[in-house]
Amino acid sequence: MDATRTDLVKGTLDLLILQALDREPMHGWGIAESIETHSNAVFLLQTGTVYPALHRLLKRGLIAAEWRASANNRQARFYRLTAAGRRRLAAERASWKRVSLAVNRVIDALS
Repeated sequence: MDATRTDLVKGTLDLLILQALDREPMHGWGIAESIETHSNAVFLLQTGTVYPALHRLLKRGLIAAEWRASANNRQARFYRLTAAGRRRLAAERASWKRVSLAVNRVIDALS
């Protein structure tokens, strides 16, 4: 395993994107940057990873999008959570906390 690169556990990308959008609407680049910053650069997301996930979340009705001007005055698609997205985020957070606690218990017990 390469110590300089961390792969996301399957399904975690959607959780991280929904979490990033919990505070405010953002464009795709801003979402990737937020996840990178808040993970202390453990997760470095490429646009080829972020945008297909955003389209998947849009299709599922968990986020909505609108075009508007970004900070550098360019038109960008901004994404925001829908009510269904907020419910899904709450469920995903609870599930993640339960799973990560169980994994940590096993690691600690067998160390």
